[in-house]
Amino acid sequence: MSFWEYVAGRRAQLLADSYQHASAVFQCMVVATLIGVVIGVLTYRREWAGNLAVTTTATLLTVPSLALLGLLIPLTGLGVAPTVTALVLYGLLPIVRNAVVGLRGVDPSLVDAAKGIGMSRAARLLRVELPLAWPPILTGIRVSTQMLMGIAAVAAYASGPGLGNEIFRGVSSLGSANALNQVLAGTLGIIVLALLFDAAYVLLGRLTIPSGIRG
Repeated sequence: MSFWEYVAGRRAQLLADSYQHASAVFQCMVVATLIGVVIGVLTYRREWAGNLAVTTTATLLTVPSLALLGLLIPLTGLGVAPTVTALVLYGLLPIVRNAVVGLRGVDPSLVDAAKGIGMSRAARLLRVELPLAWPPILTGIRVSTQMLMGIAAVAAYASGPGLGNEIFRGVSSLGSANALNQVLAGTLGIIVLALLFDAAYVLLGRLTIPSGIRG
């Protein structure tokens, strides 16, 4: 059976796995973005706090994905819970780092001007600092999403959702007629999803970042 014949015969299952993969990554990215930006906001004003936040999230990223899932399974069980937890933890570093860098890079004169016209600290953060820091934050989100697309495939080890199941089935049955087709289908599906997500982020950037800031 050729690769395209395999894809045609398994189209419904591959589409379902692709949807689950994309949904898991998207939802985890939403959570990771919220947590990462909050961490950046709470730590960027103090050098030691920002460095600690970046170092801590960087340390989490060095833990092998299989090892992290192995540690989470006894605590959360199999399925969605360990997948979501692992993906959120892995997605934090680029967002936290870029949030800290972006917020620290805001021109102090603009913040002082906002303060001079009576804006509260919260208003300055929401209306001046975060909008100006949005381009690097969005870059961090893009990088994090690309990483999670690949890492999410490993979640099949913990009975997680997505295209990783296709890859694991192929790897576990190497030598069989469709083993290579299964691995290729899962891998190419993840690549296509990653490209689609990145294109969506490019469009989001064009819609939310003024041309003067984009340079």
